[in-house]
Amino acid sequence: MSSPKARRRQRSTRVVSASALVVIAAVVVLGAVLSGSQALLSVAAVLAVALAAAAVRIIHSELVQTRRDAAADRARQAQSYRALAEARSAEHQEFATAMQGRVGAAERAASQLEVAVVASQGRAAEAMRKVNSEARRADAAEAEGIRLTQALDESEGRAAEAIVRVAELEQENDVLHTENGVLRAELDAHTTWHPGVRHA
Repeated sequence: MSSPKARRRQRSTRVVSASALVVIAAVVVLGAVLSGSQALLSVAAVLAVALAAAAVRIIHSELVQTRRDAAADRARQAQSYRALAEARSAEHQEFATAMQGRVGAAERAASQLEVAVVASQGRAAEAMRKVNSEARRADAAEAEGIRLTQALDESEGRAAEAIVRVAELEQENDVLHTENGVLRAELDAHTTWHPGVRHA
């Protein structure tokens, strides 16, 4: 396949050749007209027609070749564009696949995180319920402790009162024993001095 520069040089040569043929035909016809010879004018006319036909043929072939080259250039450009489009499509497909993979990984991570958050919330709620239950138990134990303390204080108060009452009773018992002893002594004395008196 020839290079673009070689094709341009070939076109330039063909165009120059066709132009030269046209100029030669014009000079021949002009020379024949100036000579005034009918035979020479006929030969010049035939030669001019032949040279013009050759120039037209060269220009026509050049035009056909130009169209072919243009079509070949457009075909090469179309192939280049198609190859570029295919490359871009492959890159886009690769990018889309990679992004789908990333999106899928992100969605899986989000799902796992959501499950972990739900589980953590469940554990937190269970821990809160346990804390509340323990707090209620602690409050109940504290109230029971206060009640027992109050009951102990009351029992100690009653015990102190009972001790005091026992002491009082012991004192009263001692007084009664003393009085009883005195009465017995008086009774014995009375019996001794009045033997005829009998006890009821």
